[in-house]
Amino acid sequence: MKIGKIIGTVVATRKDERLTGYKLMITQALDVKGQPEGDAIIAVDTVGAGMGELVIFTTGTAARYAADKPQSPIDAAIVGIIDNIDLDEDLLRRRE
Repeated sequence: MKIGKIIGTVVATRKDERLTGYKLMITQALDVKGQPEGDAIIAVDTVGAGMGELVIFTTGTAARYAADKPQSPIDAAIVGIIDNIDLDEDLLRRRE
């Protein structure tokens, strides 16, 4: 699982029928310091996340199972909305 931030939404009136009913969110992966990491991706929202929220998302086979659609073309799914993150700053500095 990864940390991300919802930075947009995607509306697609024509799409694979197995995606019907799912909200598609543009999700930017973040590192533990909250800095963008890599390219933004489109993720299926399974928890009702909104713009600007920090989320937990997963990719690959885990994403399809999180959406309860193992035979779908889903590659990323939002599986949690983050309320708070507590970091050990000393430990983080030692890693650098």
